[in-house]
Amino acid sequence: MSVDVYLTFNGNCREAVAFYADVFKTEKPQIMTFGEAPPHPDHELPEEAKNLVMHTRLQIDGSNVMFSDTFPGMPFTEGNNITLAIVNEDADQIRSMYEGLKEGGNVVMELQETFWSKLYGQVTDKFGIHWQLNYDNGESF
Repeated sequence: MSVDVYLTFNGNCREAVAFYADVFKTEKPQIMTFGEAPPHPDHELPEEAKNLVMHTRLQIDGSNVMFSDTFPGMPFTEGNNITLAIVNEDADQIRSMYEGLKEGGNVVMELQETFWSKLYGQVTDKFGIHWQLNYDNGESF
């Protein structure tokens, strides 16, 4: 299990991740855009979202740091654009952590299957910390 930092940007993620890759001398990041994600039949992707970064990551001095742009229309507040991401290969543990974190908190995204994970959800806990919980048994990505 790991707890990773997830940084969100307001349309300039590609620039930011290139900057950090240069500063920390990492490999060039692999970038997935919102336009590369499988289409959702109930939600057409806005044109302005297609080239925005949906996900990328860097290994910085032994830590996994993940990055994305905020989806158009979603709120963005500089300084509050950091979340903690749990990546775990035990689905029961993901469910338990999710249930614990949502007590007194706010569910942002119910635990559910996504195209990258069999189980993924987001919660802002009662202290205002935003968590992403992601099941990864090595088959999902």
